[in-house]
Amino acid sequence: MNAAARPAGTPRARRRWPRMLLWLCAAPLALLVVLWLAVWLALPPERVMPMVLARIGASMNLEISAEGDPASRFGAQPSFVVRNVIAREPGAERPLLQARRLVVALPWSTIRSLGDTLDLVRIELDEPVVDVAALQHWLATRPPGEGRLPTLSDGLRVREGRIVGGTWRIEALDLSVPRLHPEQPLRAQGAGRYLDASTRAPFDLAATLMRPASGRGFAIAGAVVPAQGDWQLPAWITLSGALHWNDGIRLLPARFGASGRYLSGETSVPFSLGLHGPLRAHDGNWTLVPAGAALRGGGLVPAFDARGRLGFGRRLLLDLDGRIARWPEAWPALPPPLGGSREPLTLSLAYLGAPDLSAPLALRAQRDDVRFDGRLDVPALVAWATSAQPDSLLPPLDGRLEAARIEISGAQLEGVVVEFEDGPAAAPAPAP
Repeated sequence: MNAAARPAGTPRARRRWPRMLLWLCAAPLALLVVLWLAVWLALPPERVMPMVLARIGASMNLEISAEGDPASRFGAQPSFVVRNVIAREPGAERPLLQARRLVVALPWSTIRSLGDTLDLVRIELDEPVVDVAALQHWLATRPPGEGRLPTLSDGLRVREGRIVGGTWRIEALDLSVPRLHPEQPLRAQGAGRYLDASTRAPFDLAATLMRPASGRGFAIAGAVVPAQGDWQLPAWITLSGALHWNDGIRLLPARFGASGRYLSGETSVPFSLGLHGPLRAHDGNWTLVPAGAALRGGGLVPAFDARGRLGFGRRLLLDLDGRIARWPEAWPALPPPLGGSREPLTLSLAYLGAPDLSAPLALRAQRDDVRFDGRLDVPALVAWATSAQPDSLLPPLDGRLEAARIEISGAQLEGVVVEFEDGPAAAPAPAP
């Protein structure tokens, strides 16, 4: 995703991400002068539009090609249509934007103002494809400046869009913005599919930004269904906070909630998750530091509260210290005196690896004078927990248990040390 000529993750490039919509909406305004002259010269619209787009490209250091469409019209509300739009940096191999069809509708007052007013009626894009790396490279070359945000009285509509981000992509993107105005709340509805090497996640989300400006309140809510292999995690999610983008994308503070179920075969495990903290984006990675986490559920899901660090991107980071208030009844029963203790179980988790949790997870747990240090194979643990007839009464783990006293079948054992080993020795979890 990083550009070769100039790092795409520089602060100046990241500041332009929220202005991508501004460029896409404001670009047609740069052609208003030419459109006005075209009207004056009475050229057919299908001949005018490719010429106008070429001139726009020259002013924005882009090569833009397109085919005119007779559907363009100069009526009470001029509407301009082009097909097979391709925009790229001069000499670049990959386009940053392609679209099968682009429609721009605007009032005559905007044309007569020669661009002094930025009032549009509607923009439509059919089957657009955005290349994130190419877009970031172009944005990094643009001169600084916020520009003016146009108005869209009848909004923006994207159909069957794609966003290509290197190792990930979003497909079948349908996006609807009913209205765009600099002094009014911005609302959007989006649906599509997120895909990477191992994960697929259809989504249907609604978002609101109190004002299209940095530092204003932002909220998103809707359904997401992450899935890998034979399991899926349908959930209803919410995310809110003050959205900043002048110096990188930040949500301060972020409040995230998810309520859903883990589904695999006949297994169904409900859960609820809450996260809180400053959310920041950097070079394609997201961090929540410091992070507060609360997990609730039923059956195998414990009531777990923790604080620490979270990160998600090319790798997943978990570094949490917390406690489980009560031993879940669905977990194997603990021998006395552990089973009768009312003290919470303190728990520390450390993970740095693939987002699918396929790397070992470091675990440290303590209750009263009993302590466990070890590693967990999360996929194997899930398979063991959801199996109707597990191969072992103990979960698959590696580690060392130390206890001052344990009672087994009426016999009291003191100074107990138990070593657990599940198959070949696993590599230690990387330090977070």
